[in-house]
Amino acid sequence: MEIRPAEEADWAGIWPIWRDTVAAGDAYVWLPGTPEEEARAAWMLPPPAEVWVAEDGDRIVATALLQPNKVGLGDHVANAGFMVDPSVAGRGVGRRLAEVVLERARDAGYEAMQFNAVVATNDRAVRLWGSMGFEVVGRVPHGFRHARRGPVDLLLMHRRLR
Repeated sequence: MEIRPAEEADWAGIWPIWRDTVAAGDAYVWLPGTPEEEARAAWMLPPPAEVWVAEDGDRIVATALLQPNKVGLGDHVANAGFMVDPSVAGRGVGRRLAEVVLERARDAGYEAMQFNAVVATNDRAVRLWGSMGFEVVGRVPHGFRHARRGPVDLLLMHRRLR
């Protein structure tokens, strides 16, 4: 598996993962059915944001978006989003991509990484981030309208990088 910065042409491989992940309605706040143009504009952001992909052979199997969590005086804290093709779930692809993105964030000078909206019922993500040193530092009660469970909490998770 190769992990590398995404190129514009990679969108064709990212889009099915993005579309299906968001359509599930259980992990991201974007609306299921978000049009492709809006999805691309939300994910393929200009610098200082960086988009990463994990490739297995010639197929993109995961993607990550690394960006400052806030502008100006908050831009020393990174934020990231990760999406993995369900066909490779459980094979360590998400963990490996996260390791690379965390290292890149540290190299880029970020002092910490913060996730603003981890869905509390997304057990796989909560376990992964906890195992990688992230702590829950806040909770938004019923901050997410889960497609099957209704209102569930959102977690704010944080980890120092330096």
